[in-house]
Amino acid sequence: MLATKIAWTVGPWPVFALVATAQFMVVLDTAIINVALPVIKREMDFGDSSIQWVVTAYVLAFGGFLLLGGRIADLLGRRRTLIAGMAAFTLVSFLIGVNSSVPLLIVLRGLQGLAAALMSPAALSTVLVLFPDGHQRARALGYWSMVATGGAAVGLLLGGVLTQYAGWRWNFFINVPVGLTVLALVPRLVPDHRPERAGRRGLPDAPGAVLVTAGLMAGVLAFSQAPEWGWTDWRTLRGFAACAILLAAFVLNEGRADEPLVDLGIFKIRNVAGANGMMAAVFAGNLGMFFLLTLYLQDVEHYSAVRTGLAFLPFPVVLGLVSTRMAGLVRRFGFRRFLILGPALVVAGMLWVSFLPVRGGYFVHVLPGLLVMPLGYGMSFAPMYAAATAGVPARWAGVTSGLIATSQQAGGALGLAVISGVAATVTSSLSHDGVLQALTSGYNAAMSVSAAVTAVAALLAVLVIRSPRRPDTPPAAVPTRPRDTAVSE
Repeated sequence: MLATKIAWTVGPWPVFALVATAQFMVVLDTAIINVALPVIKREMDFGDSSIQWVVTAYVLAFGGFLLLGGRIADLLGRRRTLIAGMAAFTLVSFLIGVNSSVPLLIVLRGLQGLAAALMSPAALSTVLVLFPDGHQRARALGYWSMVATGGAAVGLLLGGVLTQYAGWRWNFFINVPVGLTVLALVPRLVPDHRPERAGRRGLPDAPGAVLVTAGLMAGVLAFSQAPEWGWTDWRTLRGFAACAILLAAFVLNEGRADEPLVDLGIFKIRNVAGANGMMAAVFAGNLGMFFLLTLYLQDVEHYSAVRTGLAFLPFPVVLGLVSTRMAGLVRRFGFRRFLILGPALVVAGMLWVSFLPVRGGYFVHVLPGLLVMPLGYGMSFAPMYAAATAGVPARWAGVTSGLIATSQQAGGALGLAVISGVAATVTSSLSHDGVLQALTSGYNAAMSVSAAVTAVAALLAVLVIRSPRRPDTPPAAVPTRPRDTAVSE
């Protein structure tokens, strides 16, 4: 109770800053390692096909267990879940920094992603409860989207500086003091959350979490290994089949579980379904884009780690300028037009950087794309968060947060596997053109795939997303229980 009183004494924005710091750490560790991948590959003797698992293991575990993290936050308490996730995240970050084993590094990255899956939905659901008002929530979600996407770009710069001047292990050691500081402040600032059914014991729907994670892992493994095995090889086809079967079993399980990870009735809310599909498509292209451009700048153009990070610096600057203004623009014009225009601009930027030459000029071939893409992302993310969370019953605050974050991370994991697989396939087929030319052609082809995947989001905005009803119009029916109250309309 003391934490609740303190939180409301200082106001909601300091609490927002604290939970946004936790989210920033989660997003940062998705991207900060990208710049260090070539160094890790050399120092730890990773193979070409296995190095992506340093990123994928984290993203896959994160995306696979986010729904479980959201349900745990709803049933056991948001603050308690946030503390548990942050403590585990901090500890595993330290263990990664002192580790020298290739298999153990991948396992620890997966555990770090699992800890992040507890932190992220607890943090976002705290924001949804702190800001129930439409305008204040739109403003908070604008800042949240800047943290969620800008953290990836800032991570590239910070990762470059740490890798070049302190060593790649400091990409993980830096989480320790930040994590300890957040752990000290969360009990004092974040309001306590007493779940309705506090007497229920045990984790909700652990089989569902296992099924969805195993299904995603099978799909990512099939996509990532297909260039080496062959797209029609029985091992590749078996991986795709396992992915389909496990995900189908997950859907069946959710319809029968007493405490499902996600109540399938939530997808009857049209904008929730559309926004989650958009988030998966946008982030599939987003993560692949960062991965490809990082490799192009370092492997083809021979940029240093710091120079690579500086090359991405315009991205968070433009993103921040746009994201912080979206609340007012959405209030004035509605969010649907931005959900169409935003992904379209991202596609335009990706197409620009899908024609990279071997000896390209940064200001001509790279920078224009890095100015247009964040403009589109800034227009997209806050409206997507708003569409995915508006009008949702309070008892679903955690699972809704987990669902949109799952769409983001699962889309990113699968997108990265597909896009890196395309790059590897094209590169291997053009090896006679010379190493650098083959690499560049592979990156360009894969970037075109990123653009095509992102274009799906614009199509979903046109076909599925609907503008919210006027304030004086009765809201659409939402499947709720009699005593549920909506977080916000």
